[in-house]
Amino acid sequence: MAQVYIPESVQEREQLQGGSSTPRQNRPPREEPRKRLGFIDLGIALVLIATVSLIIVAASRWTAPLNPAIQINLSPTVLPVYAGYSFLRMLLAYILSLIFTFIYGHIAATNKRANTVMVPLLDILQSIPILSFLPGVVLALVGLFPHANIGLELASVVLIFTSQAWNMTFSYYHSARTLPKDLKEFSSIARLRPWQRFFKLEVPASMIGLIWNSMMSWAGGWFFLMASEQLVLGSRSFQLPGLGSYLQTAANKGNALALILGLITLIALIILMDFFFWRPLVAWADRFKLEMNSEGDAPTSPVLNILRRSALVGALNQRLFRPIGSVIAGILNRLQPLQVATGLASTDKEGQRRFTVGGLLKIVLLAALLVGVLAGLWFMLLLLRNVSFAMWGQLVLAAGATFLRTLIALLVGLAWTIPVGVAIGLSPKWSRRLQPVVQVVASIPATALFPILLVALVGLPGGLSLAAILLMLLGTQWYMLFNIIAGAMSIPSDLKEATTIYHVTRWRRWRTLILPAIFPYLVTGMLTASGGAWNASVVSEYVTFNGKTVSTFGLGSVIAASGADGNFSLLLAGTLLMAAVVILINRLLWKRLYGLTERRYTLG
Repeated sequence: MAQVYIPESVQEREQLQGGSSTPRQNRPPREEPRKRLGFIDLGIALVLIATVSLIIVAASRWTAPLNPAIQINLSPTVLPVYAGYSFLRMLLAYILSLIFTFIYGHIAATNKRANTVMVPLLDILQSIPILSFLPGVVLALVGLFPHANIGLELASVVLIFTSQAWNMTFSYYHSARTLPKDLKEFSSIARLRPWQRFFKLEVPASMIGLIWNSMMSWAGGWFFLMASEQLVLGSRSFQLPGLGSYLQTAANKGNALALILGLITLIALIILMDFFFWRPLVAWADRFKLEMNSEGDAPTSPVLNILRRSALVGALNQRLFRPIGSVIAGILNRLQPLQVATGLASTDKEGQRRFTVGGLLKIVLLAALLVGVLAGLWFMLLLLRNVSFAMWGQLVLAAGATFLRTLIALLVGLAWTIPVGVAIGLSPKWSRRLQPVVQVVASIPATALFPILLVALVGLPGGLSLAAILLMLLGTQWYMLFNIIAGAMSIPSDLKEATTIYHVTRWRRWRTLILPAIFPYLVTGMLTASGGAWNASVVSEYVTFNGKTVSTFGLGSVIAASGADGNFSLLLAGTLLMAAVVILINRLLWKRLYGLTERRYTLG
């Protein structure tokens, strides 16, 4: 565990808290050497200009008149433009997911009352398939913006968000719940305000797991990109130009050349993202490991080194970001003042008045929420009355078939992700080599390759049922792998060195260090993989390609078919049953494992 300095004086405590007190006189101000502008800064400026240009082009498309029946051009010349459109949608969805993760995960981890409601609600949200979100999201946003493409674009972003946010939130929640006790005690001794505890303790402690789960979220977004850019509601079809629509159109027309070119473009985009974004983040996040000594072979990134040497970045940081950060810190300090032991009667009256206003506001919000819930339940009952008992019986049997496929996919994925993930996470050299490979393989939409896989597997025993298990495996095994890699990378080097010094045997090392260290991450990975497998059943049990539809018996097939036919009653019934099954599994299994993690496998 890293040694933590406890401030003794009021001035030092104020400096730690980000206050505006005067620094100690015996410490001379540190003067940073001036950096000169060079080719590095020119390259960064060009990247910023290109980004702004892409945003302007996308904004012109978003504000253009609504044209749902556009033609997807399969010419290779449009691939860069389509890739830019898809990348921007993915980026906006990721930013939205990150904001949701920090707010939702923080409240769920720190508020016991909210935890009892928010964690089950998160289970429900992650168990609802993306195609079940589709009708309400698309119809609402298209109705809100009937004369512009912005409604369709926002619908696509929200649908991608539903495939990114849940595993990131679970990762942050797990990290915030398993903070080392000594760091929490120090935050109390240093009298950190709630916002300072959030930025100085919770976010740094969650950074390694959050970055790897962010990679998985992008992979999940690419996986469902085809479904989020081609929105089908019964007889109505909405299309957006992008890589997902390009791949889906190529697969439907059986154009192998266009499909291969689209996949090559997607792979190139993933590799560029790894080099310019994820690898610098992984190298930067290594500073947040809880350890006494740093590793000699820590992750590195040439892009991060370039940014650190850039005069333009340094000037922006010193003249723009730091002043803005100081202003925001001052505002937050005023909004969250330090608790004082003594107080005046007027302060008590003011606090009581503030409590009364806050209590009234809570009552109004709860009343509005109650009215919304009751209205939603009423409309739900109106739809469900069209579902007969026989149909409910068929849905239960279909859920059993999908559960067996999900269980097989999880067990197969678990068998290979534990050894491979630990091997990658414990070796910085192999992490640098295999990180882009894993991202590329995880991000390739298996739905684009499914026609080829289906032709190869349909003649084998099991037919489409076996192919559905394989597609579930391709879509969910990465949740476990990425979390296991993050868990292995977060093992303090002190503990690894101790096992080497004391000549701990390989099996004993696994039993006493590796498995306990990765167990919290493994639980998070299996929980999100379980929900992902049920979501993937929607696209793996009901497949449309080359003008033909092939399906197998299962709950995912029922949901996909009812969505395609516009049977909203059956769609709602299947979605509710899938959510109920996933929540039941989470409550009986994953919640107990989380409790075991917090009791026995917290580093401290």
